[in-house]
Amino acid sequence: MLQPLMNLLSPCWKPFGHGDDSSAGIVGREGKDGLLWFRDIGRYGSGEFSMAVVQANQILEDQSQIESGPLGTFVGVYDGHGGPDAARYVCDHLFRNFQAASSESQGIVTAETIQTAFRSTEEGFTAMVTDLWNTRPQVATTGTCCLVGVIFQQTLFVANLGDSRVVLGKKVGNTGGVAAIQLSTEHNANLEAVRHELKELHPHDPQIVVLKHGVWRVKGIIQVSRSIGDVYMKHAQFNREPINPKFRLPEPMHMPILSANPSILTHPLQPNDSFLIFASDGLWEHLNNDQAVEIVHRSPRAGSAKRLIKAALQEAARKREMRYSDLRSIDKKVRRHFHDDITVIVLFLNSDLITRGTVQNPPLSIRSALNH
Repeated sequence: MLQPLMNLLSPCWKPFGHGDDSSAGIVGREGKDGLLWFRDIGRYGSGEFSMAVVQANQILEDQSQIESGPLGTFVGVYDGHGGPDAARYVCDHLFRNFQAASSESQGIVTAETIQTAFRSTEEGFTAMVTDLWNTRPQVATTGTCCLVGVIFQQTLFVANLGDSRVVLGKKVGNTGGVAAIQLSTEHNANLEAVRHELKELHPHDPQIVVLKHGVWRVKGIIQVSRSIGDVYMKHAQFNREPINPKFRLPEPMHMPILSANPSILTHPLQPNDSFLIFASDGLWEHLNNDQAVEIVHRSPRAGSAKRLIKAALQEAARKREMRYSDLRSIDKKVRRHFHDDITVIVLFLNSDLITRGTVQNPPLSIRSALNH
């Protein structure tokens, strides 16, 4: 039953636009294991990477990409919700907008160029929703979390919307140990700081956050407070028929409820910075930062991303008093009752390459779920 889907998605992990694996500097095994697709190991401008995704929804809503070239290395993890449209749009356009913004700043990457790329992508998606309003109004209710990392001239920039997360594995002196340091700021209403921020922004709305079935949601609808897309929560003209009644607000919208303004962190890379784990929140629902870092640290580099996903799935199965083998036998869509789509990218950091400012040549361009 799964074979046609596997055949369709088997090219999803091949680089595009830059020739075959050898010309792009890719090594290592790629493949599939049920609903899990992986690239065990590959090379990018500042070291090696491992990449994997597992599907749980009927249609995969996660997208991700690695781009490495003259502008350094760009990593994106896009965790869609309400459908795949927003995540696909971001995967198609955010890096291009980042290239354009960086070009306008003479090829220099700054927090401002990243901010500009996010803004352009949000504006482009909103324009697409406007164009599709009469034929596909449901696109207005799709959105995506958006986690981006950029390595440029010995500096790591992290930009985030929503609740995906990047964690740094940092060597601890000469102990042989590695500490887990979270570098991204999350925007989920279950965090008290996020609820406080929303209440400050909307002081006259007592229903700006609502506790439903033990989960805090913005307007009782959505957990994340920042995203690309979800324009029905940002522009009043989209919060009306014919979108599903569950998304419609009972009162007029006088200002955007959700934001597309990312939190941006700048981190100067150090020789003891060992690796970075970029992952959608599906991973962090089942593993904490320390567990994830320890798994990568104690294991071979090849297959790191796949290993993290399997550890999360084993924990998801344990919580339901199931075996991992039982969970693997469950088909997509039904699997969503046990775990989310999960995307993981692990970047191993080579301090010598970073110090020398090595440029990937030819450029690397790889993304997951390339065939929609």
